[in-house]
Amino acid sequence: MIDASELAVAPGFINMLSWAAYPLLEDGRSMSGIKQGVTLEVFGEGSSLGPVSDAAKQRALEDGDTIAWTSFGEGLQHLVDQGVAPNVASFVGATTIRVHELGYEDRAPDEAELARMQDLVRQAMEEGALGLGSSLIYAPAFYASTEELIALAKVAAEYDGKYISHLRSEGDNFEQAVNELFTIAKESDIAAEIYHLKAAGERNWPKLDRVLAKIDSARQAGMDISTNMYNYVAASTGLDATMPPWVQEGGTQAWVERLRDPTVRQQVIAEMESDTNEWENFLQLAGDADNILLVEFDQDSLKQYVGQTVADIAEKRDTSPAETIIDLVVQNEGDIGTVYFLMNEENVKKQIKLPYMTFGSDARSIAAEGENLESSTHPRTYGNFARLLGKYVREEQVISLEEAIHRLTWLSAQKLKIQERGKLAPGFYADVVIFDPTTIQDEATFEEPHQYSEGMIHVIVNGTPVLKNSGHTGAMPGMFVKGPGYVGTEATPVSLR
Repeated sequence: MIDASELAVAPGFINMLSWAAYPLLEDGRSMSGIKQGVTLEVFGEGSSLGPVSDAAKQRALEDGDTIAWTSFGEGLQHLVDQGVAPNVASFVGATTIRVHELGYEDRAPDEAELARMQDLVRQAMEEGALGLGSSLIYAPAFYASTEELIALAKVAAEYDGKYISHLRSEGDNFEQAVNELFTIAKESDIAAEIYHLKAAGERNWPKLDRVLAKIDSARQAGMDISTNMYNYVAASTGLDATMPPWVQEGGTQAWVERLRDPTVRQQVIAEMESDTNEWENFLQLAGDADNILLVEFDQDSLKQYVGQTVADIAEKRDTSPAETIIDLVVQNEGDIGTVYFLMNEENVKKQIKLPYMTFGSDARSIAAEGENLESSTHPRTYGNFARLLGKYVREEQVISLEEAIHRLTWLSAQKLKIQERGKLAPGFYADVVIFDPTTIQDEATFEEPHQYSEGMIHVIVNGTPVLKNSGHTGAMPGMFVKGPGYVGTEATPVSLR
């Protein structure tokens, strides 16, 4: 029995864009997500746990890791078998499919390779993938043509799956990138969703209205186009997003080796400092090196720079921002976790009001303890959903509480075409959250991100209490939630009655 007097009771929240897969392998509690009421973490923006090639397994072994699964479905099931507090689901990553067949080469697949890539999508859909996911600003995803993506999306469409995409541009070529998504959706006859919709870079902020008009027009014409977002004015990715994709061909080691070549280095600097729109240049979109905050390094010798901007470090080293970025990547022997201040608050609120908008953290789910505290992170890791309910619902009344809950639950479940989730209804899985609408609030900041949100009191996953009186119970009842093309038998739900 739970006394919910004066509290809000709702279906469990669905995180439409999660990077929690690998963190959950290390710690299945999903602390930062559960403390906000997230009962389903959705993966697959470009990359997914499977399929895994023999070459990928060998690379992992060389790095001291072991991958214990091969197929997409085996990866998700392995995660659940280890024990996870939330439910998990995933799109199959178009990048993962590409790497499986082509590695990190910048070329088109031949006819036989493309057929094998389609077969891998087909297998993933039958194993429970929600659809196909792409992330087109990053190498090697950048190398995929529109035609390649259409060929893969057509297979996902056969199983009533969805195409999701981190667009090829959210900045200077924002409108063209939206047109590409429309082309893929139309040619593949598939529902499509723009992942973490944003107009990136001050010079591109006015483009949001034109893009929203495009989306409205497509929807009125009968296309199933929708969007999701995180509730912040800053994005987060790596320093790779400041460099041209060609220098990253072949993977991390090849990228770092090229940057050590003085001739290549000068060419890369020239492109980073140019106003090109041939690739998504986050150094230019940020507008100023003060807007590039470094949060996560691999090398202990560089962790002194956690929480500093590229401008801070460039001044100390007496090097340009571009030179500083290259030096840091080489010294780190790979990419560096970075926060970029690219958006404005007016556009964030405008997006939240969209009736087809749902929400994803675009972040891991981790605990505010141990090694996690040695690095920084984007505050969305701990606060995205509580921020919606506290700042934008209660304090600023951008949308109503009922509308926010609808978007976090039933609308998200409908978009994903998953069964018996997203409602408090007889026969549905008992994913339930109970929170105080007068106190729910994000506490994480860019300066101090490792702070749990407040106000979530109880969380129940598949009928099992996972959060009780705001404390984690240690229970791991999470399930692998399958997509519409799944071929097999699902477990009987512990349901609401």
